Amino acid sequence: MVKLRDPKSVMKLSRLGSFHQSKLSFLRSFLKEFKEWDYNRDLFTLNEKGYGTAVYSFKKNKRVYSLICFANELNESERSDRVIATKWDAAFTLHDGVPTKNDIERLKKEVPKQEIGRLSFKELTLSRANKSIRVFNHVVESLSNGVQPDISLLSKVGYLYRTTAVYGSGKFGLADRFRIKNRKEIYGPFRLEMMLVYLVRQFTFDQVNHVAKNKNPRKAVNLNPDICRKLGIGNSTGLGMAPFIVNHPTLLNNWIYARETALKKIREIENVKIEDSDLFKTYLKKSLKNITSWNTESDYQKKKIKSLLNDLNKLIKFIEDNFDFSKKYAFNEIYLWVENNTGEECIEYVVSMMMEPYDSIVTPLINQMSSEEEKYFNIPTDRTVLDLRNILEDKYLHLLNIDFSKNENNQNFWFISKNKEEPRMANRFEEKGSELEQPLAIARDIKKLYEKLLLSKNSLTLDKFLFQNSELRHVVRRAFIAEKFPYSEIQDNTIGKNVVPIDMLRLKLSFFGALKFDPRSDKWLRICMFQGAPLPEQLKNFEDNWIYS
Repeated sequence: MVKLRDPKSVMKLSRLGSFHQSKLSFLRSFLKEFKEWDYNRDLFTLNEKGYGTAVYSFKKNKRVYSLICFANELNESERSDRVIATKWDAAFTLHDGVPTKNDIERLKKEVPKQEIGRLSFKELTLSRANKSIRVFNHVVESLSNGVQPDISLLSKVGYLYRTTAVYGSGKFGLADRFRIKNRKEIYGPFRLEMMLVYLVRQFTFDQVNHVAKNKNPRKAVNLNPDICRKLGIGNSTGLGMAPFIVNHPTLLNNWIYARETALKKIREIENVKIEDSDLFKTYLKKSLKNITSWNTESDYQKKKIKSLLNDLNKLIKFIEDNFDFSKKYAFNEIYLWVENNTGEECIEYVVSMMMEPYDSIVTPLINQMSSEEEKYFNIPTDRTVLDLRNILEDKYLHLLNIDFSKNENNQNFWFISKNKEEPRMANRFEEKGSELEQPLAIARDIKKLYEKLLLSKNSLTLDKFLFQNSELRHVVRRAFIAEKFPYSEIQDNTIGKNVVPIDMLRLKLSFFGALKFDPRSDKWLRICMFQGAPLPEQLKNFEDNWIYS
């Protein structure tokens, strides 16, 4: 029997920041789930400049999901990707069912306002996006003249539009999750958000074709479908995503636990079938194309890519020269070799690749990746100080050894920017505002809790302990969550001098299914979603391995 990997090593930020997309990733599981649904463009009333309304839908039996798009005229001076922006090139909502004319008129007034608008329980997700003006205009100009656009330019950018936010689960009047959570087609996390982004991608192709056709009706051509497939939807992700990882411990656990369970089961396969080992080797080699076409200006990421390529080539040579897949527990041997001979980036890449032949293992795990988090918020106040101290010594031992009296271990604080309305991180010894610190310093607060417990009687019940120490309630709750959920807690100091925040961003984005990461600093990065994915009309004839085609 192979054991699940130790959370104390898996949950280190450097390891989490080395995760890659896999068969568990949300955009891939979404496409697989909706592969057999009927896709349609139900409405497309854009004027010659591309402004107006469009509706796209997925339908199966009596269930319909409709994306409603509103494309707006926007002055260059009004274009901003900030959360605090008030105007965008396009705004979108995913509607539950078939929208009526009254629905569309109602939403036309509200959706372009985004946060200050008001949606209804009929709407499931909300988003907005801006054009990459340089790329969009280039594509229009090329198509209107009867030629395809410059592939090298498109490959450098990777998209026509970039989203600036996607909202769901009750925000701004959207349907609360309890209304829809029992629908089997959306058991996987963020499935409706993935649907919105995927259909927005198709809208960008239809819009650019429409504008080009109106500019030169006689000569214009449509964007080649093969080029469309190479384009996705862009996104710039900053520190706003980092608190999500900390604030949703059971959800984080379920994501990681699914991944670790898949790895464990694959390593436990006694006799690997020839077709499965061949598939692994084929995709491993094909995946090198994705890595070598990874565009970034970040020296940090370039080093990681170079290290990954070197390690993968070393692994491929090992497999081709020395390895016999007919031996027992072959994938376990592969994993142990990778763990002993390569870096974290390659280790986690190979973990993802090992899942590729095993639909039967991965698919059942996808439906276990959501979480009813409120079930685990209660603190068992009849438990004792001794119980809690034992949990901390078992689950947080590494964090208990950090000396927070040293400035280097207490250097940063997380806060919400008043001007930008987004989470930010600052140096507490150089900048003002630490009194506004968000409760994201889990390691420090766990250490505070432990020191208080050491001064308390072992038999004291937690109701009495919390009466005197109510400011530590949030980490007491986390400790009891960690007792049940082994992968719920980052095993690192999120306010230390050496923290690399993009590790938290990349962790989440790998589960979303982002292929390539382009850090612009240690605090934000660019990604592209659905790049290479089949178009909606191609879905029924495509396999899940599209990512390596």
